[in-house]
Amino acid sequence: MTVGNIRHCRIPCGIGSRHDRVGAAEPPIGSGFLGRSGQSFCAPDHRGCGRCRQGSIPEARPMTDGPHRVVSLLSANPFFAGFTEDALAKIAAICRLRDLPAREILFLRGDPSDGLYAIRRGLIRIGTTDDLGRQMTMNLLGGGDVFGEIALLDGQSRTADAVALEDTAMFFLPRRDFLSLLDRESSIAQQLIGLLCARLRDVIGRMEETTFLPAAIRLARRILMLAADFGTEVHASQEELASLTGVTRETVNRQLQSWKRTGVISLARGRLVIHDLDVFRQLAKVDAS
Repeated sequence: MTVGNIRHCRIPCGIGSRHDRVGAAEPPIGSGFLGRSGQSFCAPDHRGCGRCRQGSIPEARPMTDGPHRVVSLLSANPFFAGFTEDALAKIAAICRLRDLPAREILFLRGDPSDGLYAIRRGLIRIGTTDDLGRQMTMNLLGGGDVFGEIALLDGQSRTADAVALEDTAMFFLPRRDFLSLLDRESSIAQQLIGLLCARLRDVIGRMEETTFLPAAIRLARRILMLAADFGTEVHASQEELASLTGVTRETVNRQLQSWKRTGVISLARGRLVIHDLDVFRQLAKVDAS
């Protein structure tokens, strides 16, 4: 997109200076990564900018740990935990490692599918951005989460962007190898079907929440979702929380300040701390389980 005399892409490059600078205009509010200002942008077609990919994501590499170590690592991931040891060993045989530095792009919406990802540690933002630079965050994923299953199965292009919010280490299962494994192992296919059903249930649940629940309850539930990955110190900006909840940043700010005054949470730049999870669950109207 073009704002003033500077062309901006959807995602900052983070290399220290805006590309194609011919003026002093600033990017529009919300066009930057996580809504922050002062980031680096490139020309509209991000995929065509060589500098954006300079020093790009390292290629997936073979697992260097021994077979038993790899099986142990996989079994600690909630998605793989239900597999038999024999199935895990077969998955480990095709598994690769991929490391993603903070603020690096893993893939963009429309990119070809290359495989399934499971996060060992770190944080990935899943979302989309329109032609005006407005962002919608669909999910924030942390250690133990799996993503990329839609494009993995149907072979179509990616349906959303995936960007690392911090240094992230992942397991990577190449699509071709994984589909061959599914043909041979029905138990793995059944596990993947279960994952897809859980995704669908989550989408239906969020639609119901948006329709029937007040903004305060929806926000509390999104924060609890993040707390499952972060613990009681949740790292997320108000813009991200607003996008996840489907409300404005001003609404998020007012509610957070209200909870802060009651002592339920404390706030800092880009993060919040939950002081009493039981009380916060009551605010979200969810069971302790």
